[in-house]
Amino acid sequence: MKDECGVFGVFGIEDAARLAYLGLYALQHRGEESAGIVSLDAGHFYVVKEMGLVSDVFHEDNLSYLKGKTAIGHVRYSTTGSNNINNIQPLYSKTAKGKLAIAHNGNLTNAFTIYKRLKEEGALFQSTVDSETILHLIARSKEKSVTAAFQKALAEVQGAYSLVCLGENFLMAARDPYGFRPLVLGRLEDGYIVTSETCALDLIGAEYVREIENGEMIYIDDTGITSFRIPVVAKPAFCVFEHVYFSRPDSLVFGENVHLVRKEFGKTLAREYPIDADLVMAIPDSGNSAALGYAQESGIPFEIGMTRNHYVGRTFIQPNQKIRDFNVKVKLNPISSVLKGKRVVVIDDSLVRGTTSKQRVAAIRKAGASEVHLRISSPPVMFPCHFGIDTPKREKLIATQKTLEEIRRFVGADSLGYLSREGMLASISNIKSDKFCTACFDGNYPLKVQDKGKYTFEKRNINLYAQKG
Repeated sequence: MKDECGVFGVFGIEDAARLAYLGLYALQHRGEESAGIVSLDAGHFYVVKEMGLVSDVFHEDNLSYLKGKTAIGHVRYSTTGSNNINNIQPLYSKTAKGKLAIAHNGNLTNAFTIYKRLKEEGALFQSTVDSETILHLIARSKEKSVTAAFQKALAEVQGAYSLVCLGENFLMAARDPYGFRPLVLGRLEDGYIVTSETCALDLIGAEYVREIENGEMIYIDDTGITSFRIPVVAKPAFCVFEHVYFSRPDSLVFGENVHLVRKEFGKTLAREYPIDADLVMAIPDSGNSAALGYAQESGIPFEIGMTRNHYVGRTFIQPNQKIRDFNVKVKLNPISSVLKGKRVVVIDDSLVRGTTSKQRVAAIRKAGASEVHLRISSPPVMFPCHFGIDTPKREKLIATQKTLEEIRRFVGADSLGYLSREGMLASISNIKSDKFCTACFDGNYPLKVQDKGKYTFEKRNINLYAQKG
């Protein structure tokens, strides 16, 4: 499973770009391919974006270049569009509605249909990113106000979007009617922050105000905040994988602390798949919270059985299979002094292709464990996601090709257990289970996917970084 993106917006605060830089640092786990910031000062847009980590892209010189009290930023993994500089967000354009920049987390499931229509009408696209269709819809809208044009554009697109948009005197943010991806509002001094996760608010000392509601669009200018509704009625479908894997443990997501939810996953998993063992260990870092819960519920001691090299990117979001296999070897190292001769319960957050788990189980055995019992704190991944997660094709998902026993033999574990779908949903206490999207586990997609989440067309060579508009 490949991660998605993170967005960050600042309105009305000095050195907005530096705050955006810090916010993107906090959101780095949501995308490691590229990073970008667009700032606004006296009607001028300043743009810096490039391939790489936040720490690679930004430095003192280009942060000083990003003037103004308002800015938006983006970290990206390419769920749609190729991973090249043309597709780095925020996207920026001069339109009939004024200068606009947009940063988007999610996936538009009818983007290719809209793209073909707009292209026939004469629209010129600068990227292969589905988010650009929103810019074109706003620019070509006959609505007089930018808010009305924005509402109409968002009513036309389908799928998942949590986004921020920068105009010449405003910051806008919106979350799709299903609420697939998180988006929150914060307050700092006399200004406002909009971001994908609350951990970014914590880093800059901002106050958490509330979630942007599903189907809500907010408009922020010097007079304050105005809230609008996107004219589409939909049943909530919050992505449960935000709690399983994507979000940071210190974030509040859909009203629940991620760490505590994952601990509950582990406790439920211990009840569903108990085993007699000497220690419980996590595959760090995303398995840590569930492993603590499993240990507490089972009474089996928790141990640090594996250390992580934090200077290697997250395995799933490396775009090349050869690099991914290499990272599995250099990223995690078992502690043989802890594992030797022990019956070990290993907790991981998910099992997708099976190749990574196979290598990890083999490494733990090589370190001396006498038994390895693998426990997964989510159900089997059976279906691709079309709402902002770049899932392998269905035939690449091991749970669609093999039985539980066959998967156990493939990964080399002495036993294997997945958290049940019912147990997972019951572990998230304050939200009704029917408000979550669990399509990757059960195939029950909350809306018809028109373009199967695909948005591919000819690539273009246009360098858009470090420009002033």
